[in-house]
Amino acid sequence: MLNKEDEKLLALLQRDARASISDLARALQLSRTTVQNRLQKLQDNGIIKGFTVELGESYLSNLVSAHVSIKVKQKLTARTNVELRQMPQIAALYAISGEYDLIAIVQAQTTEQLSHLLDDIGNLEGVERTTSSVILETKFHR
Repeated sequence: MLNKEDEKLLALLQRDARASISDLARALQLSRTTVQNRLQKLQDNGIIKGFTVELGESYLSNLVSAHVSIKVKQKLTARTNVELRQMPQIAALYAISGEYDLIAIVQAQTTEQLSHLLDDIGNLEGVERTTSSVILETKFHR
């Protein structure tokens, strides 16, 4: 269970995961050693899984994004999921019901890169077929 200081530490890290231990200690009015110990405890307990980069809107707005519906051979589903996870251009992968088994949210810097990515996905051994929808405009995002 988290105490108030842990919750405050998490909130500070969510705002800026690159904040120094000294800055965190100052903001929490705790010693550097205490903050380091709390941070290590949060990591050891699986509360903090890692530190990531949040991409800026100016970069994200220039990416070409698409939803890719993927039909997978059932016997190769696990293998296909592993291969898809290794493609850094796939931002998310969802298992779905219906005619297709998966939907991948993909992002590329150009339409040419997107085309190559779609070919790479379609050529995976477990993939039977794909259908892609390029996102033209975001109406809203929550």
